[in-house]
Amino acid sequence: MEEVVVVGGGLAGSEASFRLASMGVKVLLYEMRPVKGTPAHRTGRFAELVCSNTLGSMELTSGAGLLKAEMELLGSLVVEAAKEAYVPAGTAMAVDREVFSEYITRRILEHPNIRLIREEVKKVPRDRIVIVSSGPLTSEALAEDIRELVGFDYLYFYDAIAPVVEAESVDFSKGFWASRYGKGGDDYFNCTLTEEEYRVFYEELLRAEKVQPKDFENLVYFEGCMPIEELAERGYKTLLFGPMKPVGLVDPRTGRQPFAVVQLRKENREGTLLSLVGFQTRMTYSEQKRVLRLIPCLRNAVFVKLGSMHRNTFI
Repeated sequence: MEEVVVVGGGLAGSEASFRLASMGVKVLLYEMRPVKGTPAHRTGRFAELVCSNTLGSMELTSGAGLLKAEMELLGSLVVEAAKEAYVPAGTAMAVDREVFSEYITRRILEHPNIRLIREEVKKVPRDRIVIVSSGPLTSEALAEDIRELVGFDYLYFYDAIAPVVEAESVDFSKGFWASRYGKGGDDYFNCTLTEEEYRVFYEELLRAEKVQPKDFENLVYFEGCMPIEELAERGYKTLLFGPMKPVGLVDPRTGRQPFAVVQLRKENREGTLLSLVGFQTRMTYSEQKRVLRLIPCLRNAVFVKLGSMHRNTFI
């Protein structure tokens, strides 16, 4: 079989390249990072996770859990790496994103059937067998060529990233460790808020300055990854049924369900970094620090990564 061209070294491109190479097929893998970056990636490694560090539920009763189980039966590199980089997170498959991407990068670079070229592909080759796996952060030039190839306009939505804090800066006296409904271990730190603390946080969230989009684009969001300030705009109690919902949690200090919680999840194996679960945001950096420090456990938080927003393209 002739050499297969794979464009993009994200999750799909890495999986496709490794699977083909493992079957004896020669692969020419193109990845433009780090020669040319994207608005969200930070490294040149393969399969870098730019948003959440979870790959969805592990429960076989869910579509995501069943998919990963089937992928594992097929010898998936992504699932293999996820198990190597696993971080406890209740029923979710969370990973140390650095270990995860480093593992996949090493396996790709070590494979004798994969040839890597670090440059931007601006046009889809028309005379080769090609897998286009450039993902939602496809470069403008390639996105335009794909648009011409498929014959209709591509679409877009805005995605946001949640902040990460140093664990040492968190006040652990202001909450408790537990997983919702007791599923899994005590993998999440639940920072509790009283009704008054929630009200103050909510009002300041609405007042906060936000990063504005380009003049010619509308802010279209993915409903499963909405910025917290957009949820707040929908009503006073919306966050209480979203990322700040207290259901399934009982505060061992009071024996009661809190009014509201902010969940923190381990970002790495050592537990030195914690991400704010579901707290994607487009607040400006200075406003993120001001508003998020109104959360009791984060009064003195040290932020190692602040939330941001980026544009995702899809067909």
